[in-house]
Amino acid sequence: MNHKSYQILKRPLVTEKSTIEKEDRNKLYFEVDRRANKIEIKEAVEQIFKVNVLDVTTITMKGKKKRVGRFFTKRPDWKKALVTIKAGQRVEFFEGV
Repeated sequence: MNHKSYQILKRPLVTEKSTIEKEDRNKLYFEVDRRANKIEIKEAVEQIFKVNVLDVTTITMKGKKKRVGRFFTKRPDWKKALVTIKAGQRVEFFEGV
């Protein structure tokens, strides 16, 4: 297992929408390293989860702005990857829940 794969994929995004997409369309959502490209993301998912990746779509998400008293702060920008896997293959993030 390549150690770099775990640096590319930061965490799975488990939301109501991503759970529905995972069950209906075999699509997985991940927060990924902002410098990673689609080819690196594809290889990382295939190595870690042992699945065949058909497509990767990336989206750069802007960090939220927040006001604290008279000051404004901003969360850092981050990158989201939407990974489509081959039909019939499964990835379980939470086993036995």
